[in-house]
Amino acid sequence: MQDFFSSLYLQFLETSAMEWLATITGFICVYLAARQHILNWPVGIISVGTYLFIFYQTKLYGDAVLQIYFLITAIYGWFYWNQSSPKKEGSIVSFTAKQMLFTICAVTLLWGALGWMLANWTDSDVPYIDGFCTAMSFAAQFLMTRKVLQNWILWVIVDIAYIPLYLYKGLLLTALLYIAFAIIAWNGYRNWNKTYRSANSNEPTNAQ
Repeated sequence: MQDFFSSLYLQFLETSAMEWLATITGFICVYLAARQHILNWPVGIISVGTYLFIFYQTKLYGDAVLQIYFLITAIYGWFYWNQSSPKKEGSIVSFTAKQMLFTICAVTLLWGALGWMLANWTDSDVPYIDGFCTAMSFAAQFLMTRKVLQNWILWVIVDIAYIPLYLYKGLLLTALLYIAFAIIAWNGYRNWNKTYRSANSNEPTNAQ
């Protein structure tokens, strides 16, 4: 046990300034998103730009490409949240069972495709795990930009899946960050669900 904690301590000492920057801004981004604060998007842009470089260096190519996608969706989400009003398309929505089934099928297909490409076209040593996390993140991020409640459920799953992957890659600080992400994502789901239920419970009254 002492050797384990000594190893953790050494990894902390070896953590680069770039990973510290990516971790801190990533934490702030997810916290603000859970609070429905629009500043999560510009803070997120800093985080994903930094992680793009980190993941490329550690041969997590799926995650590296994912950061480019995150960058694009962050700009889109920033615009969408800024332009929408609470009474219109900016309000939280919830997927039906049919929509969630379609989402799961789409993620599964994307996972298989990404895993195959990473296994055959790159030197990744974790192609299908990387592909799974990337596919799930693609879907979760898009649902977040559209303020779909279930985005947080996907984030909880993928955040937990990322923890052993980052430990394996020696990214201790990022692994610890994803433990926090999973907790924040669950709280984000609870907060958004409370807001969604409150808004919808008022609809019959407003319609009379």
